[in-house]
Amino acid sequence: MPLEFSRLSAAIAAAIFLPAPALWAEASDYAVELVETTYRVGGDAVLTLRLTDLRDQQAVADAIIFATRLDMEPEGMAMMTSPLAPLPTEKSGEYRFSADLSMKGSWQMSVAAKIQGEVETVSARIILEVQE
Repeated sequence: MPLEFSRLSAAIAAAIFLPAPALWAEASDYAVELVETTYRVGGDAVLTLRLTDLRDQQAVADAIIFATRLDMEPEGMAMMTSPLAPLPTEKSGEYRFSADLSMKGSWQMSVAAKIQGEVETVSARIILEVQE
């Protein structure tokens, strides 16, 4: 009897304290995209990122966006960068940044995001076009 009880106790403890891997999200369960991908040359561009949970298509609010970079790497000019400054959020799941898009061509926005309760970091490199 004690042997059966200890197996049962171990099984219950495992079910309670060990979460099922199927419940864990991976970085690939999220999408980061720009709301618009075409902009005009100038110092007043507002870039809006949308972060979506692909499992339920819901916007992800309260993520911490970090490691932002905007450069012209797609044009072979990775050293041509522009600072990104965070702006107040107007809509849940969207994250806004101001940028000076000083030259026409293809730019790349690189971002990383930490999502509450998730272990992995979500990262993306998004191409945007700047026109005169």
